[in-house]
Amino acid sequence: MEIAIIAHDGKKEDIVKFLIKNREVFQQEKIQFIATGTTGGRAEAAGFKTTRMLSGPLGGDAQIAGRVAEGKTQMVLFFKDPLSSHPHEADVNMLIRVCDVHNVPLATNEATAQLLVNAIAQLS
Repeated sequence: MEIAIIAHDGKKEDIVKFLIKNREVFQQEKIQFIATGTTGGRAEAAGFKTTRMLSGPLGGDAQIAGRVAEGKTQMVLFFKDPLSSHPHEADVNMLIRVCDVHNVPLATNEATAQLLVNAIAQLS
């Protein structure tokens, strides 16, 4: 299962803590991560192997949306910062739309992400 991990600047620390908290689930061989550039770098620094795309504002969100549309990415964990404006908001909205169109689970906050991870853990 390919899982995309993305986080706005104000949420990067939160997503890394989330990955660490759920390390046991994420270390299964069947799970691979892709990530936008900086988020992927932070995940790698915490010991998670990721395939890094471009930074979100430089097209990484669009690259991940393409993988969702191609059926390569089965889940997206995107920790959005609702209290900040983002210059690439159009790309973010496009990614959310593509997930909806292709019926791909998308978590935009930790509570929803935890529910998705709990479902993965039960399938194991």
